[in-house]
Amino acid sequence: MRSVTSEQVGHPSDPFAGPVLVVGAGLIGASVAMALVRAGVETYVRDVDAVVAHVAASRGAGSDADTGAEPALVVVATPPDHLAAEIKAALETFPNAVITDVGSVKARPLAELRAAVARERGSTLDLAHYVGGHPMAGSERSGPLASAADLFDGRAWAVVVRPDCSSHAVRAVERLVLLCGAVVVHMSTDEHDLAVARISHLPHLLAALTAGQLNGAPVEHLALSGQGVRDVTRVAAGDPRLWCQIVSANAEALAVLLGRVRDDIDVLLESLELHDDSRIEQLLRAGVAGTSAIPGKHGGPGLDVSAVTVAIPDEPGALATLFADARDAGINIEDLRIDHDPGRAFGLVEIDVATEYADRLIEALTARRWSAHR
Repeated sequence: MRSVTSEQVGHPSDPFAGPVLVVGAGLIGASVAMALVRAGVETYVRDVDAVVAHVAASRGAGSDADTGAEPALVVVATPPDHLAAEIKAALETFPNAVITDVGSVKARPLAELRAAVARERGSTLDLAHYVGGHPMAGSERSGPLASAADLFDGRAWAVVVRPDCSSHAVRAVERLVLLCGAVVVHMSTDEHDLAVARISHLPHLLAALTAGQLNGAPVEHLALSGQGVRDVTRVAAGDPRLWCQIVSANAEALAVLLGRVRDDIDVLLESLELHDDSRIEQLLRAGVAGTSAIPGKHGGPGLDVSAVTVAIPDEPGALATLFADARDAGINIEDLRIDHDPGRAFGLVEIDVATEYADRLIEALTARRWSAHR
């Protein structure tokens, strides 16, 4: 696995010999098209639903008009169940173009594509022109109305290179990634699927299982909801039909990880029955170690941060004032979360700052009449 810079790939003002065609105008497809338009690339967007394509185009995703122009690059951005068929169709329709996709699973669509080609005797499809891709960006929202040109800025984008990929095709996909503002990360097919199972698909399933326990809960229980449960369950709001396709397509890698989670749950259940606090603490410490393993900003090591909680009135400009006061104290805010007090017109803002600056921030905010504490 390695990253690629614009200096290594080259970043000419017109990196493609023709326009780019984006097939699929949902959140990711429309955002890719908008990012390319932002970079000055001639871009066309297509969707099985012409209205969806038109909405995407109206938001800055290029043109949805059928000009018949031969694309130099085709980006397939359809749901997982349709990836293989759409990649094959693109290879057949545009034999001189480079084809990539933005699907979140790579092994199954590739196997389906190879099987489809093998069934056609005398097929001249050149899979060397296809290079898989996967931007690590998205939202629990969906559709072109949720799209944004800056969705991929600073995000990792896996370029899934196989031995049979042409170097020309790989370079074209790398340029696509850089033009969209993302960071190229090369991975193999199987490595990619295991990685996304671990850092994306498994967390989504666990969030869904946790959120499912809220169904039918008494109102007085839900009234106690705080930022913790919101953090854990936020991604569970994603489109169930799309996520069903994703996890089904990555079943093999997920089964391995879910088996390990099941083993840990069995240990936890047994520990609770036996009141074995040492094993419970061991599981909790493993969780702390896991959070520390997540890379920090810009891919560097994780920063040791502390949360400073500030009471903030629910009124215009209050958050901006808080940010300005933190700035004046010379403190950089690493992250934040907002929780609203159901009984008052106040909220609680948890500000993550480097631990060494937490006390200094509390002193500075208190001096400006904020209620702040760790």
